[in-house]
Amino acid sequence: MSEKLYKTVSGVGAGSIALGIIALVTGVTTGILMIVNGARLLKGKSDMMI
Repeated sequence: MSEKLYKTVSGVGAGSIALGIIALVTGVTTGILMIVNGARLLKGKSDMMI
């Protein structure tokens, strides 16, 4: 019984680590893209007439 529980817990732990890494990479990538797009908007601000 204990071995079955150990395998389940280790499988869930590995899955959680993988999802955490994916979430971290996605967050960093999204942040970088937002900064780049914001910089492009600020650069073109002088060309805009509102």
